[in-house]
Amino acid sequence: MDPESTPLPSGYGVYTYPNSFFQYEGEWKGGKKHGHGKLLFKDGSYYEGEFVDGEIMGRGCQHLTWSGNTYSGQFVLGEPQGHGVMTYGAGGRYEGELCRGLREGQGVLVDPDGQVYQGSFHDNKRHGWGQMLFRSGDEYEGDWIRDGRQGHGVLRFADGSTYKGQWHSDVFSGLGSLAHCSGVTYCGLWINGHPAAPATRIAILGPEVLEVARGSAFTLRVQLQRDNGETADCESGRVLRISAGVRHVQPPALSEISFFKADEGHGEKPFETPFGFRCLSYPLACPTSLRPGPRAAVERADTNSPLSQGEPGPALDSGAAHGQGDTPGHLRDEMKVPPGEIIPACDSSPPAAGIPASHPQARAQEPPCPVDRRHVTRGCAEFTDIVLGLPPPGLQAFLALGSSSQADSQQEGGPCPAKTAPGTHSSRPDRTAVEPVAAVYPGEYVVLIQDVTTPPFLGRALPTAFRRLHILPEGRPAPPSLEQTPGPSL
Repeated sequence: MDPESTPLPSGYGVYTYPNSFFQYEGEWKGGKKHGHGKLLFKDGSYYEGEFVDGEIMGRGCQHLTWSGNTYSGQFVLGEPQGHGVMTYGAGGRYEGELCRGLREGQGVLVDPDGQVYQGSFHDNKRHGWGQMLFRSGDEYEGDWIRDGRQGHGVLRFADGSTYKGQWHSDVFSGLGSLAHCSGVTYCGLWINGHPAAPATRIAILGPEVLEVARGSAFTLRVQLQRDNGETADCESGRVLRISAGVRHVQPPALSEISFFKADEGHGEKPFETPFGFRCLSYPLACPTSLRPGPRAAVERADTNSPLSQGEPGPALDSGAAHGQGDTPGHLRDEMKVPPGEIIPACDSSPPAAGIPASHPQARAQEPPCPVDRRHVTRGCAEFTDIVLGLPPPGLQAFLALGSSSQADSQQEGGPCPAKTAPGTHSSRPDRTAVEPVAAVYPGEYVVLIQDVTTPPFLGRALPTAFRRLHILPEGRPAPPSLEQTPGPSL
C-alpha cells in the first residue's frame, strides 16, 4: 500500500507478527499499539495493560512462563519500574519499588520460607536499613549490606535473648552486648559470632586448702576467669551453686573416722574429685542461718561421742572464715523469720525413720534453701557464712582401728567398735556406737562451685570448681604435713 494514501490503522484489532512468536490484541493509534492491550508470547507468557506509542508503558500485569513470576504494577519501556507486586514462581512475594525489573528502594519481601524483610533494597538485594522476621521467630533490626547484616543492629531471639551491637558478614563482630535468656549478660568484643574474652573456668580464691574449726562459718570468693587467668569482667548473671562432699576414706591425721559409707537404700555413690580421692555428698546449712554458738552445739552433743569433746575455737584461716553468730536483722526480715526462731539447715534428703522432729538431724532434713546460689556480677561472686550441716541419716561413719574412741570404749568394758552409724538407732544398746551428733565430724571435705545457669550460656556450662576443706577438731592445730600440702588450682 502507498503509505501516503493509506491511513495507518487506529481502534481495536489483532495483529500476529511475521515470526508468529508474538500476537497483539488491543487498541491501536496511528499504526502503533496504544491504549489497553494484551501481548501474547508463543511460550504462554503475556503482558496485559497499558501501551504508549508502541511501548509497554504505565500499569499492567506480566507473567513469564519460564520463571513462573507474575508482576503487577508500573512499567517503563517494557520493564517493571516504579511500585508493584512481584509474585515469584519459586515461592515468595515482593511489594515495593523496582527499577529495570530489580528491587530498588523501599519494599517488603517475603521469601519462600515465610521470612519477612521490610526495608531498603539496592540492586535486588537487602541493602541499607531494614527489619527482618526469621522463620525461627528471631527479629533483626539494623543495617544491611548486599543481603548480609553489617554495621549496627539489634537481634531479638525467640527465646528472649537480645544482642545489640556491631555486625560483619552476617555475624556478631565488633563491640556488642548480649543479654541471654538465662539472665547472663556479656558486654565486650565479639569476633566471628563468638565472645572474644569469654569465661572458661570458675576459680575459687584463697588458700588451696581451707582450714576451718568445727562449727565455724567461712566465706568463699569466686571469680570467672578467662584462659589467661584474668577475671572475665565482661560477664554477669551466671548462677553458681555451692555444695559439699565428705571424703570417702579419711586421712588419719585429721579424723578418727576411717571412712564414710552411704546406706544401701540411700542410692548415694561416691563421686570423683580432682584431688585423687572420692567423696560422698554432704549437706550445707543455710549460709544465712541463725545458729547457736559453738559452745552450745557442743553441750547438746552426746558426751560419749569421741567427736564432741572440747570447745570449738575460731576458724584457723582468718581470711576465709568469718561471719559467725546470728543472722543480721535485715536478712531475717527478708526470710520472714520471727525473732528468736532458729533458721533450719537445708538438705534434700528425707528424714530418717524413727528420728524425732526435735532432734538436730531431723532439723537438717528441710527442703533445699535457695541461698546456696549466687549471681555473678562482673565476673565475681561471694558465698558468705557457709556452714557444713549435720551428718545426714543415710551416712555411716566407721571408726579407725586404734583410735582414742576405740580405746576409751575398751576401757569401759565395751566390745571393739566396728562402726558408728549416725542417725541410726538400734533396739539393743551399744556403747561403742556414736550417737547422732549436733555438729559436723572433723575430717576432710570438699567444696564444689557449679555453674547451674539455665539454659547454659551459649550452650555450655563452665566446669565445676573444687576446693579442699579441713574441718579441725576444737582446739587442735592443723597437722604440719597437711598444712603444707598444696592442692590443685581449680
